[in-house]
Amino acid sequence: MSHSRRDVLAGSAGFLAAIAGLSVLSSGARAEAAPRPHILYIVADDVGFADVGFHGSDIKTPNLDALAEGGARLDHFYVQPMCTPTRAALMTGRYPLRYGLQTGVIPSGATYGLATDEFLLPQALKQAGYRTALIGKWHLGHADRKYWPRQRGFDYFYGPLVGEIDHFKHEAHGVTDWYRNNDLLVEEGYDTELFGADAATRIGQHDPAMPLLLYLAFTAPHTPYQAPQRYLDMYAHISDPSRRAYAAMITAMDTEIGRVVEALKQRGMRDDTLIVFHSDNGGTRNKMFAGEGAVAGDLPPQNTPLREGKGTLYEGGTRVVAFANWPGRIAPGGTAEGVVHVVDMLPTLAGLAGASLEKSKPLDGIDVWPALSAGGKGREELVYNVEPTQGAVRQGKWKLYWHVALPPKVELFDLDADPSEKSDLSAQHPDKVAELQQKVIELARTMAPPLFYGAALKATLSAPLATPSAAIYEMGAEDD
Repeated sequence: MSHSRRDVLAGSAGFLAAIAGLSVLSSGARAEAAPRPHILYIVADDVGFADVGFHGSDIKTPNLDALAEGGARLDHFYVQPMCTPTRAALMTGRYPLRYGLQTGVIPSGATYGLATDEFLLPQALKQAGYRTALIGKWHLGHADRKYWPRQRGFDYFYGPLVGEIDHFKHEAHGVTDWYRNNDLLVEEGYDTELFGADAATRIGQHDPAMPLLLYLAFTAPHTPYQAPQRYLDMYAHISDPSRRAYAAMITAMDTEIGRVVEALKQRGMRDDTLIVFHSDNGGTRNKMFAGEGAVAGDLPPQNTPLREGKGTLYEGGTRVVAFANWPGRIAPGGTAEGVVHVVDMLPTLAGLAGASLEKSKPLDGIDVWPALSAGGKGREELVYNVEPTQGAVRQGKWKLYWHVALPPKVELFDLDADPSEKSDLSAQHPDKVAELQQKVIELARTMAPPLFYGAALKATLSAPLATPSAAIYEMGAEDD
């Protein structure tokens, strides 16, 4: 182990001791408190905070609305600002800054992935006797098979490895990215519907006596904005084509979630299943973060009343639509006000499953089952992210956002009074600013170098010579 790796691990343990403030309940105690559930963990891709029916949207999401009403809305559920980091945090229970995935996403041309010495959620639950399946998007490493889902604890995998595909062709940059287990698969169909059908089939074939972890990771409504015509027709009144397709994608996903829930009922598993739903980050409001393909017109996601969106450390990029539902274990119609971060889900689910986390590296996540099930207190502090150019942390009601790169910017918000982050209070509370800046510095000193930077530099340096086209010269635009 290198010196820098020891520093990272030591920093992780020290940071946990400094901020946790809550002890993780033992697996044994949790197993006595509740039976081991089946777990249906649903992650949507780039859903806006305001773009579901139970948040007041005109986008039709009847199945999500019913699940939210029948369980607890998680109104303060936080993730990382982009796709790969959120999925890594879920799998590891550790902030991505610990292992170099804190910046950007894994590009289609990159060769790195989630470090293989990390102990992942499916590995922990599989050791506890669960059957584990991933249906949908992975995006934690694709260039080397050692990073693939079947090599990381999933008994079954169906879907794409990279972050963005054509939803009908299942291609990225013209290359098919569609697998069943470790085998490349060529088939027709709209990916959202294929995911729902496959999940329903898996449930129908599953022995209810064996606990199941089904990680259902939709590619919707990530760009490109595409949907079957019958869903587009439902939103013919929306004039903007991107918004129409975006809404159609969300409703198509909602329909498939309804199909999967019905499969649980038909198999006699519904009452024994914990369902968790959330987006992987906020809705996209800046075209810089829209994906590898071009998007015409305005970006359709809405994060009202939150500021900004995907790719930023403001609330609109990191606080997402979410709920948890388990009949008889989570009271219906409630709202969990406790702060929860996606890193908390691994220790929480492991506790419910009676799974050991002895093989995990020092966790940043805490067991938040009391917050999910009984409206109890969540975490007091969280790290939005720390990377070389910026960092943001929360302590109680206070949030610091520190943009370090020139021109620098420091903002302090009281999230209890100002969840929309309209009023910067840094000038009025310099001591609190200094305190939270010190936390960011301490984390930065121990973080692993972002793997994205090395991959981006290599891709740039090895790219073909960029020259203006003849057409540009003919237009006399060479100096533009």
